[in-house]
Amino acid sequence: MEASDSQRPLPPATVIEPIRGWRLPDFRELWRYRDLAIVLARRDIVVRYKQAVVGLGWAVLQPLLLAGLFAFFLGIITNLPSEAGIPYAVFAVSGMVLWIPFAAGINMCTLSTHASSVLIDKVYFPRILIPIAAAAPSLVDMMIGMVVAIAVGLGFGIVPDVRVLAAPFIILLAMLLATGFGILFSALNVKYRDTNLAVGFILLAGLFVTPITYPYELFLAQFPEWIHPLYGMNPMVGILELFRWSLLGTAIPGPVVLVPIVVAPVLLFVAATYYERTQRGFADVI
Repeated sequence: MEASDSQRPLPPATVIEPIRGWRLPDFRELWRYRDLAIVLARRDIVVRYKQAVVGLGWAVLQPLLLAGLFAFFLGIITNLPSEAGIPYAVFAVSGMVLWIPFAAGINMCTLSTHASSVLIDKVYFPRILIPIAAAAPSLVDMMIGMVVAIAVGLGFGIVPDVRVLAAPFIILLAMLLATGFGILFSALNVKYRDTNLAVGFILLAGLFVTPITYPYELFLAQFPEWIHPLYGMNPMVGILELFRWSLLGTAIPGPVVLVPIVVAPVLLFVAATYYERTQRGFADVI
């Protein structure tokens, strides 16, 4: 005989307490809500390409079209050199396939928490899952872009060697960096709504202060030595140089590649701690 509803044991209660002090998110709680994170990530991927004629093809077309424009105006008209004799089109594509999803990921993360105000007001779950899930489409785009860069390189006779096996790990490092920035800016954007405008300007400036369409050696040759360390502190410099090393066989320019390896996890730690500290007031100001 089945027990009546009044006799059935109640599920364990979840007690929600205000966060005090500075701390990291509860990783056990994040693991319990992993299914929600997957649902949110899938939603962001589907919404991004829903009703788009080309769909995921934009992950291929955007870097190819932009690299083509830069190859024409910089590589042909101004005769801008590329690194180690690599065809300029290949050089530009290898930078674009990483930078475009990186910038898009930060933008999506920045807007994600404020855009999810309905969920935050009505349902309890670890809020930090929102910007983490928002980064998922960029990871997909980066992986597709890696294949595009390899294909373009093969078209110009550049065959990757065993170093190509490191490319997925370099992409994960780029995503770790993008997620760290995204979580931090997402928390700031809830309280300071002009954060997304500042992020847009920062990413636009990053297009020029990162060796995406010009070689790192060209910057070193054109500017005095005192500014080289400042330029190298941009973590995307090291990531792009590592990415090209893995796909195109270029040389690694010394300690600059260590910057993202240190900055990315530290930034993610700081961002997650700040997000956890401030998220208790999201429902009041969002």
